[in-house]
Amino acid sequence: MSPTKHHDKLLCKQLQQWVENVIIRHNFCPFAKRENTKNSIRYTVSHATNIEGCLTALIDECIYLDSHSDTETTLIIFADAVTSFDDFLDLVEVAEILLVEQGYDGIYQLANFHPDYIFSDSNNKDPANYTNRSPLPVLHLLRSDSMEQALASFQHPERIPENNIKLARELGLKYMKMQLATCKKI
Repeated sequence: MSPTKHHDKLLCKQLQQWVENVIIRHNFCPFAKRENTKNSIRYTVSHATNIEGCLTALIDECIYLDSHSDTETTLIIFADAVTSFDDFLDLVEVAEILLVEQGYDGIYQLANFHPDYIFSDSNNKDPANYTNRSPLPVLHLLRSDSMEQALASFQHPERIPENNIKLARELGLKYMKMQLATCKKI
């Protein structure tokens, strides 16, 4: 196995561990466990070094999902770009626009995670930020139809973010930092 493929495999394993040990364990996304069990989550690594390359990776994954209905969702790991949270937010903003321009509005939804994620109304010491902190910068493509179906069967889906914030604060900053650090050690 080439060094790059080996490294990519490790990055995917880090993210998968985060999904299982943080997102699923704490039910931050009540739909992730089912997809993880079904093995319908795709983990892929982009080695883009600029926003344009990241956007190309995003559209490539939309095209992949278009032709692979057995894959429910894709997590795109950015190994070499958007390490700064501000740069990452720029990517997210342009990515949302690109999805609309490319005709993917209503087909895919975009979620985002970053090692330095901070909610706009928060500070760096708020454990709530860890509901969106991941070991690596990630854009998450979700099928809109599937999300609508899942949300329709979930009582009070609008409460998911506030429940996540409450739980993260109950678990505390030290615990949430430890959870994220554990995923980075692979």
